[in-house]
Amino acid sequence: MSRQAQRYWDANAEAAAFTHPLGLDWLADLPKDARILDYGCGYGRTVGELVDAGWRGAVGVDFAPAMIERGRRARPDLDLRCVGALPLAEPGGAFDLVILFAVLTTIPDGAAQRALVAELRRVLRPGGLIYVSDYPLQTDARNVARYQAGAARGWTYGVWDRGDGGVFRHHTRPWLAELLSGFDLLAEREIATTTFSGAAVTAIQLLGRRRDA
Repeated sequence: MSRQAQRYWDANAEAAAFTHPLGLDWLADLPKDARILDYGCGYGRTVGELVDAGWRGAVGVDFAPAMIERGRRARPDLDLRCVGALPLAEPGGAFDLVILFAVLTTIPDGAAQRALVAELRRVLRPGGLIYVSDYPLQTDARNVARYQAGAARGWTYGVWDRGDGGVFRHHTRPWLAELLSGFDLLAEREIATTTFSGAAVTAIQLLGRRRDA
């Protein structure tokens, strides 16, 4: 992540409220001793839900120190770690499940998204799962105008500027499929959720299994 992005999330760490729901039904067959990585865990909301549901081996990592500090204050029992640039310190195949909730939206650059997904695939064991929740392109006038303004600046369509230092990306379905081409899709669903600023949006959740053929 860039220094600008780190500063942005550090500055907003105390006010942030993340809302993408964790579908425990998708994880019903995952053993309770599974090793789980929540990449971009923020203040550890999802890690806390996993631990409370019995998955004591859940680890959360984030690049924003203030987010991790907030999470540790609220839940000192959680394993929350601040990380820098890729690659991660963990060896290949270290995890049974990787969670990636509303993280791709914070990475406007396609090459950087590819690098992240490749690294997460590396730390997954063969046959391990990836659970993604993120934003597809929205169809309302407000977001379409944002996408058009970004495109006029030479950005990929779907990249937009929040006006407060945050630059975000919403995604086409083909792009998400391309990013996750190293995984077999097991489940998909659309959900209603809210953005960082509280606006109502549609998100998409995808569950994939690492393909090794």
